[in-house]
Parts: sequence; structure tokens; C-alpha cells
Amino acid sequence: MEYRTEKDGLGEKKVPVDVYWGIHTQRALENFPLGGAKVRFTLIYALAMVKKAAAMTNRELGDLSEDKACAIIAACDEIREGKFNTQFPVDALQGGAGTSTNMNVNEVIANRANEILGGKKGDHAPVHPLDHVNRHQSTNDVYPTALKCASIGAVRELAEAAALLQGAFQRKEKAFAHIIKVGRTEMQEAVPMSLGAEFSAWAEAISRDRWRTFKCEERLRVVNLGGTAIGTGLGAPRDYIFLVIERLRDISGFGLCRGENATGETSNADAYAEVSGILKAHAVNLAKISNDLRLLNFLGEIRLPACQPGSSIMPGKVNPVIAEAVTQVALKVMANDLLVTEAASRSVLQINEFMPLLAMALLESIELLTAADRMLAVHIDGIEADEACCRHYFNRSRMIVTAFVPLIGYDRAGELLKDFDRCGRDDLRVFLTEKLGADLVDKTLSLENLMSLGYKK
Repeated sequence: MEYRTEKDGLGEKKVPVDVYWGIHTQRALENFPLGGAKVRFTLIYALAMVKKAAAMTNRELGDLSEDKACAIIAACDEIREGKFNTQFPVDALQGGAGTSTNMNVNEVIANRANEILGGKKGDHAPVHPLDHVNRHQSTNDVYPTALKCASIGAVRELAEAAALLQGAFQRKEKAFAHIIKVGRTEMQEAVPMSLGAEFSAWAEAISRDRWRTFKCEERLRVVNLGGTAIGTGLGAPRDYIFLVIERLRDISGFGLCRGENATGETSNADAYAEVSGILKAHAVNLAKISNDLRLLNFLGEIRLPACQPGSSIMPGKVNPVIAEAVTQVALKVMANDLLVTEAASRSVLQINEFMPLLAMALLESIELLTAADRMLAVHIDGIEADEACCRHYFNRSRMIVTAFVPLIGYDRAGELLKDFDRCGRDDLRVFLTEKLGADLVDKTLSLENLMSLGYKK
């Protein structure tokens, strides 16, 4: 492999001749040989978007020549199109509050811009990664702003995926509305309900998640771009500070606004913790629903779609693998919420040094939930109900006697259950029909009566 030699304030280092990154990225590769997880491309693309906004602003204010600005903007667009995905090798976990990622992006943009202008990689001319690409910026305002932009785009996709899942549950709610069954509490049989009502409860939970996720954008739209190192804007022209947000808003299409207290926006990361908490709430619902689906499938009241053979030794075994996978996604998101919380709480004085871990966990959670919602929505559409099984459990449930309590009283209902137990029979509905008459039993145990809101005196 051929190398070129580059210099920085610490000395010289060899960089592979064909790569678009430079010495700062090369140092990061050597300094952080950790888990091998790379920075998510959504964050890289958002950083390129921020760099484009900065170049446009600097050009407009006369702080960047037309040719350099155009080359930088073109390089940013190419990055956002995914043309240089192989040029961002830095580990997602890194010291320096994201400086290595910021510099990786600066170097790739600069080297590509120099190619566009007829120069060579590594020359730092005519476009310099710091003097031009990073002009009037700091990692401490660029990285958090990019993370918020990446998160906004991702939560929009999550909200759409949640809508798909909500719709799938609502379709089953309607399809199964006529199926009567026994409800369950404390892992024991409880009062009757419809299978459609059971699906409606899940649809409602996802509806709340969808709304909360949609509202996440409000928590993320306030950015500190232009605040430079600690939010004071030191080193950036006043006109740049106000204009760069407008340009980023135009490019992104997001309703971004400049934080009135940029120092506070730079030093605190509570907004990310709030968003992560909302993601955790969605994960909690997904875990609960997935477990319910497995239980109902086990009981035979529903049939989950068969996705793959379930055993390497037991022929014919089919497992609820989609529900299990979604549960694991939910657990991972819950764990990521702890990471976001801990990272956000460790902001020290004017910045948060642990933004790389926070970004890694937050973006992973959004992506996992989005994929899980889409996967589960397809799975829900394939669910079939076993009406006969539901009716079987219903007719044999001792708890259906509860529906008669307002009519015959608690003690009389209890005596009927004792008589039923003594006779050793297994179909309570038939027994009650013999004791109370078919008309009363059919009316009391009708779906209309059982699912009405209370009873009419």
C-alpha cells in the first residue's frame, strides 16, 4: 500500500494515498481501536448538511470564495448521496466530544473539494479542512446540531412506522370485533371481552407512542449552531451566527431555530434524554404487546404467521420468532436509554464530552424501533383468530358468572359456581342455561351486553 505524509500540531503521520480522510482521522483510527462500530451514516449525512449550510453562509458573507464554496457544497452533496460511505472509518466510541468524527468529515470534504478544483488529496490546498470547511465552527456546535438533525429525520420515519403498526392493529380490531373470549388478569381468567377489544388496546398504546414520537421533533428543533466552542459564538461573525441557522433550515426542511441561550444548549444534553425516554416508552409497549401475542398464540386463541422452522431437533415446531425479535429490540432500546441518560448527565461545565456514546445509543434506538414497527406491522396483518378456541375457553370459564351478579346477586352467583364444581361438569354456559334459562343466559352473555359500557338498569 502506498502512503502520503501529512502533518499536524503533533507531528507527521502516514495516510494511505487513496483515501479521502487525513491525519486527524488516521490518528483517531489508531487512538480508538474499540468495538468496531462505525458512526451511523445518518449522522455523517447530517454533518455534511451542516457543513454545506456553513459554506453557503460564509460565501454569502464574503468569507469564502465562490470557487471554494461551490467545491465544498458539491462534496457535501456527494457525501449525502452516499458516494463516500467507505471514507468514514472512525469508531463510534471516541474521546473528544465527537471531534474525530467532525474532523473526519472536514477532511473528506476538503480532499474531495480539492479534487474538484484540480488539486490532490492531502495537499490542504486550495481548500483546507479547518480554515475553509470548518470555518466559523466548532465540534461543540456542529456535532450536537447534526445529531439533532439526524434524530429529527429518524423520528419522522419512526412516526410513520408506528402509524403502520397502529393501522395493522386497528384492522384486526375490526376483523375480530365479533369474537367473544375470556379476558385475563393476574395470569388467571377474568371477565369476558372481545378479541377485537384486545387488539384495540394495543392499537391505542401504539397511537400514544406515535403521537409522542411525532412530538419529539419539538424537543430537537432548538440547535446551538453558531455558538462555536461553548455557545458564546467566539470566533464567528455575528451575521454568520444568525444566517447559518436559516441556511440549515432551508437545506434540511426542518423547523430549526437558534437557541436563545446557546451556552445552555451547548452545555446541557437533557433534550436527548427526554427523547430517549419517549423511545423507551414505545419499547415498553412493544415488549408488552409481543409477550401478549406469544401468550395468546400459546393458548391457541390466535395463530401467528409461521415464519421459519422452530427447531433443529423437533420436526414441525414453529416458534413466535417475530415477537421474540421485537422483544429483544425493546430490551436493547431500554438499555440504550440508560446509556443516553448516563451520557447526558455527565455533561461537565460548558460541554458534554460523551456525545459520541449518546449519539450512538440514541440513533440506534430510533432505527431499531422503526425497523421493528415495520416488521411487526406485516406480521400482525397475517394473524388469524381461532374463534372456536376462544369460545371453548369462554364457555368453560368460571368467571363468566360475573356477568350475572347485577341480576342475581353475588351470593347466588357464588352458590351456582359451587353447584357447578360439585357436579364435575366442564361447560359453565350449559349449566347456567339449565339453571337460569336460555333467554337470560343468551342475553346476558351476548357480545353486545358484555362489551357495552356498563349495564342499563
